[in-house]
Amino acid sequence: MKNHKIKKFISKTKEILTFNVVFEKEKDGGYCASVPSLPGCYSQGDTFEKATKNIQEAIELYLEDEKEKIPLFIEREFMAPVLIETKKLKKLQYA
Repeated sequence: MKNHKIKKFISKTKEILTFNVVFEKEKDGGYCASVPSLPGCYSQGDTFEKATKNIQEAIELYLEDEKEKIPLFIEREFMAPVLIETKKLKKLQYA
């Protein structure tokens, strides 16, 4: 019974925040990750999984430093694809 009470207490003291993360595949391999709602919050990794883990850590560190300045619009922000009809383009190449 004690463990159940402890778990409830712990869950009441934590909050889960959701952030949109933009991942970009690097031309030399690996991924770069950024959080549009947290200016200056960037990371990278050799694999998508590593980039994801690294950006989670970067977000946690950002929030530690900026606790009082977290934008209030975070929960309203979302990303969605927007389709544009164009003439057929050649396959895009990395610059």
